[in-house]
Amino acid sequence: MTNGPPDPEAIPFNPLDPGFARSPQSSYARLHDPQSPQSAALAGSPLITRYEDALWALRHPEVFSSEMDVEMALGTERPMIPQQIDPPRQTQFRKILDPLFSRKRMQAIEPAIRSHATRLIDAFAGSGRCEFNRAFAIPYPCIIFLQLMGLPPEDLDLFLELKDGIIRPPTPAGDMEAAVEHRAKTGKRIYAYFEDAIDERRGEPRDDIISHLLGAQIDGKPLTRNEMLDICYLFLLGGLDTVTATIGCNVLYLAENPTQRRRLVENPELIPVAVEELLRWETPVTGVPRVVKRDVRLGEREFSKGSLVMILLGAANVDEGEFAPAEQVDLERGRNRHLAFGGGPHRCLGSHFARIELRIAMEELLRRIPDYEVAPGESPRVSPGIREVIYLPLVWDAS
Repeated sequence: MTNGPPDPEAIPFNPLDPGFARSPQSSYARLHDPQSPQSAALAGSPLITRYEDALWALRHPEVFSSEMDVEMALGTERPMIPQQIDPPRQTQFRKILDPLFSRKRMQAIEPAIRSHATRLIDAFAGSGRCEFNRAFAIPYPCIIFLQLMGLPPEDLDLFLELKDGIIRPPTPAGDMEAAVEHRAKTGKRIYAYFEDAIDERRGEPRDDIISHLLGAQIDGKPLTRNEMLDICYLFLLGGLDTVTATIGCNVLYLAENPTQRRRLVENPELIPVAVEELLRWETPVTGVPRVVKRDVRLGEREFSKGSLVMILLGAANVDEGEFAPAEQVDLERGRNRHLAFGGGPHRCLGSHFARIELRIAMEELLRRIPDYEVAPGESPRVSPGIREVIYLPLVWDAS
């Protein structure tokens, strides 16, 4: 089977459609239907949707590579490190970056994370309502991450503007030329900001990630200035977006499924398992692109060298072959090898950090506000791409 463009009527979803972003699981499930075309594609790029195929592709970067011509697409002048480079060079960078987000180091800052969460909830718990994205989902992970980076919390609005300028550029829908231009301008601003931050740390090192980069070495040589910039660029996008998106998706799910929420309120020991199951079900990072390095057959499909493919993590996470029953959200699911953090050598660098933040957020929110719902007459809004709940009005009885 070749990877030519499919019949448009056969494509079961449009990831840029707000309806898909709001509830993509049924569209994903259709990709696994035996009656659906196995050559489903998006804008001519083949989709890898089945769990085992996705896992194999993620584990074999020599075949499905992260090194692709994405300069300018995300406003970058060079590949982001370590996301857009492959082993063995990528492995060298992971060795100096992984310790920054190790499970042990993240557990050490857990009290600070919990204290931060409770302060944010204190600010709105007594009012009986909030717009959750702005009140909690954005500031909760972002402020903690900025502290790790050594960046001033008072610059959060600037960082969010820069991040959204890359991930969600404020340009007309479908105007790719305008989006690329906006991203390029935003990218220059990101590089300029971190140029100044690096210069500042050279004169005054601190206990933060940027200072760590200045002292790091690969093969006995310090990182170049561009390498540090390319790491910081990635950290700004990843550190300020994905946990926010995940928290919002999880809280919206529990708002609309009160029976499931009540189970967690009454059995808080289930929360760590529930975090994993909601990562599987919601999968805010819907997919990752790869370029095929050599002709390869994967399952029933053939992929040609040079093809750009999309590994659809969200679809893989509702594959009955791995997660039966896949369309049932089981908050006590045992074996859960979800791909919400990706897989293989490019697996999310901050997964330990994210898990702790997600668990604490759910524990503290359900302890303080056990019964909440979407405000009557309101409709939450979910952005496509990385599925952030950009508008989530919640109400509860604060008496």
